[in-house]
Amino acid sequence: MAIRLLAALIALGLLHLQPRLACWRGDGGFRRWVAQLADTSGSGRVVLALIPPLALCLLVVWLLGLLPLANLWQLAFALAVLLYGFGPHAYEADLEAVLQAPDGARRVAAAQALGEDGEPVAWRAETLGEAAIYAALRRRFGVLLWFFLLGPFGALLYRLARTLGRDDTLGLDAGARATARHLANVLDWLPAQLLVFALALVGHWEAVIGAWRRWHQQARPEDWYRVGPGFLGAAARADILTDIEGGDGYVEERSDPLLELRRLRSALLRALLAWLSVVALIVIAGWWR
Repeated sequence: MAIRLLAALIALGLLHLQPRLACWRGDGGFRRWVAQLADTSGSGRVVLALIPPLALCLLVVWLLGLLPLANLWQLAFALAVLLYGFGPHAYEADLEAVLQAPDGARRVAAAQALGEDGEPVAWRAETLGEAAIYAALRRRFGVLLWFFLLGPFGALLYRLARTLGRDDTLGLDAGARATARHLANVLDWLPAQLLVFALALVGHWEAVIGAWRRWHQQARPEDWYRVGPGFLGAAARADILTDIEGGDGYVEERSDPLLELRRLRSALLRALLAWLSVVALIVIAGWWR
């Protein structure tokens, strides 16, 4: 676990200095492999697409453990997989592009990079915040959680499942795409729950938890994997709208999407620090080796 924490800290530091590191796609081989499975369909195609790269990842981790200075080699491999998992777009760089854009038209254009499902991102505080929170989940928090739980295997599984489920350019059949989307939603569920709790701690507790409860009360039993973590978007909208309503009458100023995006960026940074602090405490206490 200590190696994973160190790899995460190094990766986050490198991305802060060089955001382009997250833009390394490096998935041409995976895409070619998926294309070669065109004669299969449905769940079988998803399973066959995932088994070789994940098995290779486990094999590399095992082989590196046999080498001299095994911890150093495993750290380097974990760092490479983690940087790959954070892609294919640099999350912080996309946020900064929106905040630093010189005019409204370029801000709206830059905001589209935060969306991942092909839907346009409207220039409204709550819509922009919702897109930002999902981007944070899928390009940062989801990758980190599964990396901490399962190591490089977990980070790679999350990234590949996200690619299969949400990248229309792969040309999957309807059955395979539905299976891949369900798998991606399943992997999103736990980090999204923890991210809601973190957002409530650093934001407006009652609004966030209230929206989370209402979503679960209205959702069908299978929505958690069919629809995805809609409760996270609902929580982000509730947090932003509560902040706007609490603006002491200055609604126009408080509803400025840029102001809310800066506040949400700060909240997500505090949430990230909270996650890393919890992992650090676990490592220090020796609860998870």
